[in-house]
Formats: sequence, C-alpha cells, structure tokens
Amino acid sequence: MDISRIFNQVLVLFFIMIVGYVARRKGIIEKSLNKGITELILNITLPFMIVSSFNYEFSKEMLLNAAKLYMISLVLHLSLVLISKYIFYKYDENEKSVLRFAIIFSNCGFMGYPVVESVFGKIGIFYAAIFNINFNIFIWTIGVMLFNSKGEKQNFKKAFLNPGMISVIIGLILFIFSIKLPFAIQKTLEMVGSTTTPLSMIIIGSMLAEVEFKKLFNDKKLYYITFLRLIVVPLITLTLLKLLNYSSFLLGIPVLIMAMPAAANTALFAEKYQADTNLASRCVFLTTILSTLTIPLVMLMLN
Repeated sequence: MDISRIFNQVLVLFFIMIVGYVARRKGIIEKSLNKGITELILNITLPFMIVSSFNYEFSKEMLLNAAKLYMISLVLHLSLVLISKYIFYKYDENEKSVLRFAIIFSNCGFMGYPVVESVFGKIGIFYAAIFNINFNIFIWTIGVMLFNSKGEKQNFKKAFLNPGMISVIIGLILFIFSIKLPFAIQKTLEMVGSTTTPLSMIIIGSMLAEVEFKKLFNDKKLYYITFLRLIVVPLITLTLLKLLNYSSFLLGIPVLIMAMPAAANTALFAEKYQADTNLASRCVFLTTILSTLTIPLVMLMLN
C-alpha cells in the first residue's frame, strides 16, 4: 500500500469537500438542490456504482471472502449496538439516541466507498457493498428504534427494499451467474457510478456549511464521540481482526469502513424524529473534518 498515494487521495476528497462547503456558503448550492443531489446519489449514482462493481467472473474465493465480510460486519454492528447502550447511559434520551446512532453507523456510503476504492480499486467496492448490507438493514430497523421505538415495524420494508440493497442483490445475481451486461449498459453504469465520489464529497461539504463553528468546541460530548468514532472503533476492529489472522480485504475493508465519520443520516434522523438536531449536526461536522486526519493514520496502521 503506497501511503503517499493514499494520503493524496484522501487530500483530494477533502478538497472536493471544500468545494461543496464554499459553494453552499456562496449560495451556489441551495438547500433544495442539496436535497436533490442527495437523492440522486442515493437512488441512482451509488446503486449504479455498486452494480458495475460486480462485473467479475464468478469465483468461489471471492464469494467466500464476501461471506466472511458479511459476518464480520454483522458481529461489529451488533457489538456496537450493545456496547453503545452502556457507554452513553448517563445522557438524556434525546442526546443518547444521537450518540448511539453516531457510534453504530459510519459514513460508509458517501465517504466509505470513495476511500475504499482509492485503496483497493474497483474490487474494493465489490467487497464494501457486501460489508455494507448490514448498514442498510440496521439503519432502517435499529437506527429508527433508537429514535422512535414505536415505529420499527413500518421500516422493515425500507430495510430490504432500498436502492442500496436492491443494487447489491442485482450485483450478486450478475456475479454468481457470471452474467455479462451489454457493453453500452455496463459503460453507462460505470460512467454514472463514477460521479458518486465527487458528488458525495460536494454534498458533505455543503452539509457542513450549515453548522456554526462557534458551537463546535465547547461541548465535551463532541470530543468523546469523535474519539470513539474515529480512533477507538477502528483500532478495536483492527486489533480483533489481526488476532483472528485476517489480512488483505478481510482486514482492510472493515477497518476502513469503521474509521469513517458519523453517518450523515445522524442529522437527518434526528431532525425527522425530533431528537437533538444541533448535537447531531455537530457530531457529523466534527467527525467528518477530523477524519481527514485520522483516516490516513488508520491507513498507516494497516500498512
């Protein structure tokens, strides 16, 4: 792994994020456009990128690796659900729901895929999509339950019938049966999917522009959640997987995904379910900004 190349890749992502930040502050990107581009990413460009990443001949080794990554993801997410219940028990309910959500769910989509691709290439997207299956399921079940325990039943449909899950299912069918799409369709998927990374980082920068800097540095909770999200979680993941003698994709992808900042959905869910939206926005902001420093450090540990 070429650390200087990876660091430059993360730097590129950071600069694209700055473009989004400036564009939002200057009024070039308005709130309605922000929402529209987010929908475009979630419903079109990201699913296209995922489907195109499954364009491989069937391999038992790849399928076995995918199964292992799915199980690693399942164990990690369930462990975070359990642990977060106890480490944030002192906080009031509105704060607790935000903090638990931020520690369980990383920004595996908007930032995770670009970073994994910069390290492992196209095949990294293939494995990351498998690893993120549990994210797509849990965010609409456990994630909603954290904010609204009475509303979990109505979200099971979203958990299994969202664009992220559907694209993985389509991709798996193509991979398992070695189905080759016509050139024009495959090229369309690749070209549209390739816009996911720049659009994602621009939108993250745009979201960050709405947070007030003054209120960022006077709350101990923010330092606590940032330390846990960016340092403790990936470090524990790395240690456990090394003890199990995992390497390559089985080590790198879980660690990188777990090293991502708090999911952008943290703020969206807090607003939807009337939790502490201010705390949620600041969690996303601070963890995202500081992740540009911690992600290269995590990559250095992987190296």
